[in-house]
Amino acid sequence: MPETLRGRVALVTGGTGALGRAVVAAFADEGAIVHVPWLRAREVSGLKPYLEATDGRVHLHQADVTAPGPVTRLVEDVTAAEGRLDILANVVGGFAAGALVETDPITWQKMLALNATSAFLCTRAAVPHMQRRQWGRVINVAAGPALERGAGGMSAYAASKAAVLNLTYSLSEELVRDGITVNAIVPSTIDTHANRAAMPKADVSTWLAPQEIARVMVFLASEDAAIVTGSAIALSRG
Repeated sequence: MPETLRGRVALVTGGTGALGRAVVAAFADEGAIVHVPWLRAREVSGLKPYLEATDGRVHLHQADVTAPGPVTRLVEDVTAAEGRLDILANVVGGFAAGALVETDPITWQKMLALNATSAFLCTRAAVPHMQRRQWGRVINVAAGPALERGAGGMSAYAASKAAVLNLTYSLSEELVRDGITVNAIVPSTIDTHANRAAMPKADVSTWLAPQEIARVMVFLASEDAAIVTGSAIALSRG
């Protein structure tokens, strides 16, 4: 089977997390060269099996993707090494629950930084390189509350993911003439160790495997998805 992403260069933020690792592996399996930022050394250990299995297609960079300076240097390092940047998957994110009166300003700022500011900064740095080649793919990760009327008990998280979704819509219109598509996936509960630990009594039969979500993201990153932009793609088993 031909590798649908051969010759492409991808940057996957949050690539050391459960979903991110699946996306990194899927992109690399499809022939892409994948660059992954990390912040703390313990994050890297989870990627070691992928590093060994992808024939040098995965490269790591220490960078804080919520800060302008490190993001600029990250993208400069990627483009200096590869000469291009074709795909940006903004997977990094965080979750916090709690009533509004129990949510302190630090938590509010953390949700905005991890979920929304990271996507803004990385996209802002990546887009000029895509515009020069008149080809690009930006894939964001939103959440159910962003599509609906929010979610009680998780105002900070819901608001930050709504910002991601509106950024997706806005940029898709802004970049459509540059050959750049901008889409968001909206997964239901992802089957991760963290979610199982947090919800030990939940019915996991409808949860989504990270690898399943990664396959959708491969499609959105491919040439086959050239006519898909400005979409919020809901992923759910019901």
